[in-house]
Amino acid sequence: MRGTIRRACTAGLVIGALVTGLGACTGGEGESRTDQGRKTGKPVATACANGTFTWSHLTERDRLTGVSDPERLGKGGGALRNPMRRVYTPSPSVRADGPAPSSAEILFSLGKKAGEIDSDARTLAEAGETWSFTDVRQPAPELDTDRIKPGAAGEYIQYAGVREVAADFRYRCPDGRTVSGHARNWTVDFAGLTDCEVRPDSPVAREVARRSCEPA
Repeated sequence: MRGTIRRACTAGLVIGALVTGLGACTGGEGESRTDQGRKTGKPVATACANGTFTWSHLTERDRLTGVSDPERLGKGGGALRNPMRRVYTPSPSVRADGPAPSSAEILFSLGKKAGEIDSDARTLAEAGETWSFTDVRQPAPELDTDRIKPGAAGEYIQYAGVREVAADFRYRCPDGRTVSGHARNWTVDFAGLTDCEVRPDSPVAREVARRSCEPA
């Protein structure tokens, strides 16, 4: 599927918040767990602040987030009116099997590993600045905000997507304690335009064709 692709945002933006497996990472030393508001006397496990990340199985993947139904335009083209329907909602995700640093620190390390963050700082706290890649409160990119206007007749489909980056991590403390986990985020969102008469030439293009071109 050849066609027009327009980058809608620059690298480094993130969306939403989905953080799991980090419930044991909060609380300071000496605090106790509570059970329905009652002290249990059991100390809360916390992550060390001076550990080292090791990343593996780093992947980057374009994901389709929205697609419209086909729409035929006459001579000279014009504005597309069919809205895109959402097919996937990307979300940053951090999972760990034990006490780990904050999700922002983990995403900071992932961003450096993936080349999305250029910093010599060892941690986000030491960096003294922030990056949108580490912000787990960003909303998902909206659809239909970057409408493409074809300049010729044809039957068009508009679509949107994001590029996701994901990897496994191991966090090792100086005393030998380790925690393993997985982190994911997206780095850029894009909009594209194609039609059902063009042969798909990418995974995203093939999914567009399957969702909007094949008979129900």
